[in-house]
Amino acid sequence: MKLPVPALRLGHLVQQHHGRIGHIVGLRLGAEVKRRYEHWDHLRHLTPPDGLHIEEWWLGIKLARNALKKELPLHDKTGIPFSIALSDSIQRRLFLVARDAAGALQGTDAMSSGTVRERYLIRSLMEEAMTSSQLEGASTTTPIAKDMLRSGRPPRDHGERMIANNYAAMRELMRWRDQPLTPTTIFEIHRLLTDGTLDNADDAGRFRTEHEDIAVLDHATGTVLHVPPPAAELPARLQALCDFANQGDDGEHFVHPVIRAILIHFMIGYDHPFVDGNGRTARALFYWSMLRAGFWMTEYFSISSILRKAPSQYVRAYLHTESDEGDTTYFVDHQLDVLLKAIEGVRAYIARKQRAQRDAETLLKPGSKLARQLNHRQRALLLNALKHPEKTFTIAMHRQAHDIVYQTARADLLGLVKAKLMRQHKQGKAHVFVARPDLSEKLDVAP
Repeated sequence: MKLPVPALRLGHLVQQHHGRIGHIVGLRLGAEVKRRYEHWDHLRHLTPPDGLHIEEWWLGIKLARNALKKELPLHDKTGIPFSIALSDSIQRRLFLVARDAAGALQGTDAMSSGTVRERYLIRSLMEEAMTSSQLEGASTTTPIAKDMLRSGRPPRDHGERMIANNYAAMRELMRWRDQPLTPTTIFEIHRLLTDGTLDNADDAGRFRTEHEDIAVLDHATGTVLHVPPPAAELPARLQALCDFANQGDDGEHFVHPVIRAILIHFMIGYDHPFVDGNGRTARALFYWSMLRAGFWMTEYFSISSILRKAPSQYVRAYLHTESDEGDTTYFVDHQLDVLLKAIEGVRAYIARKQRAQRDAETLLKPGSKLARQLNHRQRALLLNALKHPEKTFTIAMHRQAHDIVYQTARADLLGLVKAKLMRQHKQGKAHVFVARPDLSEKLDVAP
């Protein structure tokens, strides 16, 4: 990856163009260009407004951002505070994310059943565990990873271990949600994420040391993208991050909780406190912060599945912040887009499942091709199973519901097992029947 050209600093621009500042201010330039929070590296190739040189245009944009700038209680490695500018498009997307992450996402009524909600949750946690690990180098394919997580079998290699650890950590976040964040908690999360995946097991749950040469590299070219702060500063920096993470929403210096969660993500990546596993830890802490703030729907989002599709944009968001006076708006801007795409993914998934449910019910209506292969009792049972996933049925229940003899009830249920629409197992002495998890797909409905 090519490093971005460092942004021209505001102080330098004011000094160079002080005679034109009045004119530039009078143009009332905004902090964005066509709703984009442009970095100098890209803006310098664009055509400036009439009557302005490119540096003057950038000066006008920087002045607009400076008017919106809010300094944060977090610092870069030179001691300068990071900052953020809440531009119009940032605030618009922040509203949309907060609204949907708090549970206003259309279609969530489809998850009213506890069983259905658990299935949705497991699906999303699996997706995040797999893609977060794949971002960090896990080579395990998605089908194999899903098979491991669904079956509960032990991981067989390094990649599977990373994914299994990530899944376990994501499931533990609800336990950590109500606890204040401490360095000890972060070490515990890191240990869980990296257990059995590091070259040296002792590296789990501890700071990197001054003897460990840590830098973020572009492995394709060998380019050094980022050198994190010295190891000696890490205890104080991590404590400052915990203080920021635990900040209440009624304090003097309010930071929107979605912004706070994104900045926690950013700071772990920037500080790189561990030998390995920093990215996975950063993303896990983002989820912790969102859940702690009451954004319960975040459990159903997978940000890593979006990041994995364009990892260079993820890295560039860090680089743009570092190369423009610690302006974290670039990273926040990127992550809000990621969150909106993750939300859209959940919305599309819910819509697919709702459509599959309706289509399956249509297929079971009297007169349909499938319905002619089943009797009315079997159709009624399958409709019941579609509405109540994982509900168990017995011969006695089916017999009583339809006032039929034992042999008829048994034949109905075994017929559904033979058609591969239900599964049969023993629970104590009784034979229990449950619909297959992919029942709607088995009814020839598109996934």
